[in-house]
Amino acid sequence: MHRIPGVGPATFARLLNQFSSLQALFENPKLAEGISERSRSALLSPDWDQIERDFAWFDAPDRHIVTLHDALYPPLLKEIADPPSLLFVQGEVSLLSQWQLAVVGSRNPSPSGRDNAFEFARFLASGGLSIASGLAMGIDAAAHQGALAGQGKTIAVVGTGLDRVYPAKHRDLAYDIAERGAIVSEFALGTSPRAENFPRRNRLISGLSLGTLVIEAAIQSGSLITARMALEQGREVFAIPGSIHNPLAKGCHRLIREGAKLVETAEDIIEELGAIAGVDSDRFEGSAVSNADLQPEDPDYQVLLACLGYDPIEIDKLIAESGLTAEIVSSMLLLLELDGQVASLSGGRYVRVGR
Repeated sequence: MHRIPGVGPATFARLLNQFSSLQALFENPKLAEGISERSRSALLSPDWDQIERDFAWFDAPDRHIVTLHDALYPPLLKEIADPPSLLFVQGEVSLLSQWQLAVVGSRNPSPSGRDNAFEFARFLASGGLSIASGLAMGIDAAAHQGALAGQGKTIAVVGTGLDRVYPAKHRDLAYDIAERGAIVSEFALGTSPRAENFPRRNRLISGLSLGTLVIEAAIQSGSLITARMALEQGREVFAIPGSIHNPLAKGCHRLIREGAKLVETAEDIIEELGAIAGVDSDRFEGSAVSNADLQPEDPDYQVLLACLGYDPIEIDKLIAESGLTAEIVSSMLLLLELDGQVASLSGGRYVRVGR
């Protein structure tokens, strides 16, 4: 049925209501209501060669096909309005039914946004929450990497068939996730990355999760679509605020105005989800984002950091406000950048990075 063109989750559910079983449907396809002639023709003559290739690919210990009525089908996902009739999974299939948090955001984040995604995911995964995201560039990749660094579990929900990796540069990351977590898709093998696939993918990211954390998102961001889907699904939404001058913070600020919980630390999320997920807050050693940066003892560093702040600032302005020479400021910025406390931006600007 999954290979029949024009039969999505809604049509599939309607046909199951009309017929006593799928076998009855295939025996009487002419009686099927509300489907196109193309779909009816495919019911009369399925592409058995393609179906055999599907089964051949999944004939491996770590590859699974999970149907809507399978005991392994994740209970949270079954609660959404249009759960997929099939899930294709590579990796630890039982992980889909464990508690998880979705982490999403910009494909082109700031250095601090990328660090926040990594650190939040690392802390939360180390405490027992699995991290779900979409394997995309930017925040998604950082969240997956952070969960793996925390020796936790992560789930990549993709908008292609499982025999494809998109983007291609994440092939090694996808391999690590399949080895230590799971990759899941509702799309058949051979499905290429098409724009219309990703909103469908996003509803699975939120639908599998107890809540969704948004880290840096522009107003027209796909991450806001995921957040709104989470709200429609009755799930929690969290957002990290940012500078009023950062266009990537505007989407998060809008979510907060609309009722998302403002998040500054990992504990903010654990307060909401810990009791539900059974996560022990004592397992978290501290905040994933802290203002208590490790600072050099030299007073000049204190002066420079005080002038720097968390908004981008040009080096000439830093020199003027700190009263230090250009040579000293340049040297200290380099050392602070190497120490991970400062990030350089385009146009000769610098920004302090939370650690």
